[in-house]
Amino acid sequence: MRFLGDALKKIIFMGTSEFAVSSLFKLVSSGFDVALVVTQPDKVVGRNAKLTAPPIKVFAQNHQINVFQPKALNEPLVLDFLRNFEPDFIVVAAYGKILSKNILEIPKLGSINVHASLLPALRGAAPVQWSILNGLSETGVTIMMMDEGVDTGDILFQKSTIIDSDETSGELLNRLSKIGAELLIFALRKIIESGQIGCFRKKQNENLASYSYMLRKKDGIIDWSKNSSTLHNFVRGMNPWPVAFTYLDGKMLKIYTSKPLKNLQINAEIGEVFYKNPLRVLCAQNTALELLEVQLEGKRKMSSQDFVKGYKFKEKTLLK
Repeated sequence: MRFLGDALKKIIFMGTSEFAVSSLFKLVSSGFDVALVVTQPDKVVGRNAKLTAPPIKVFAQNHQINVFQPKALNEPLVLDFLRNFEPDFIVVAAYGKILSKNILEIPKLGSINVHASLLPALRGAAPVQWSILNGLSETGVTIMMMDEGVDTGDILFQKSTIIDSDETSGELLNRLSKIGAELLIFALRKIIESGQIGCFRKKQNENLASYSYMLRKKDGIIDWSKNSSTLHNFVRGMNPWPVAFTYLDGKMLKIYTSKPLKNLQINAEIGEVFYKNPLRVLCAQNTALELLEVQLEGKRKMSSQDFVKGYKFKEKTLLK
């Protein structure tokens, strides 16, 4: 495939997580010359401490693309290795590390990032999760020029999408990965056809900037003193990781999906399980959260209907 008679453009692709796979797949299937995939080193995962390759490495190897997994990017030998490819673009999607000026200046036409938010909103490591945690009804993808800051580079193209009221962060991330892949190809073609990149660049408005910090396991604890709409967003945003959780009779109870209920008049305490089937918990402002899919510590994940059949509740049960 050629664009306006130009030679096929050579790309170094940098990515690690599942989000990046859609962009790499689209580059390959659209005929771009992906000369190298750079990803993070394999990591030990799970209870069995199994050394596991990043999803992007698995895809690249299955498509006979060279893979490079440096521990440190700024080593002189690493920089020389990357420069020897003489790429037209470096394309980055969920790589997981900040790139230095030495890396960003390697490609002839520029270093481009696929970011899962409508910048300058939600810069940082977890924009998809925080779009849901913050109760946003809309988000999107930004194709941006990279600089040395954290998602502070010039915007090239953006595409928005509505967030479904029951969509989890995992489901939204999957959708955005596909939207981002399509937008990436559109952006590259526009740049190549125009013969320049400057006409598409737009500075970010720093006054509108916000950040999304990386979530930790402990961030999944539920605060029942909030209303059910806020907690429903919390459950959605924490799924699939780190997963929202509370404690039932001293054991961790993970909550994967839920349903918010409003305008209730219930004589119960905040955090009390006031109804067993379906499983409902009183929240703030006369609201309640119906738990749809749960997992008790040491047990498998199941519907709340199945859970209540096998659990002996106390006369009064409080989730803490």
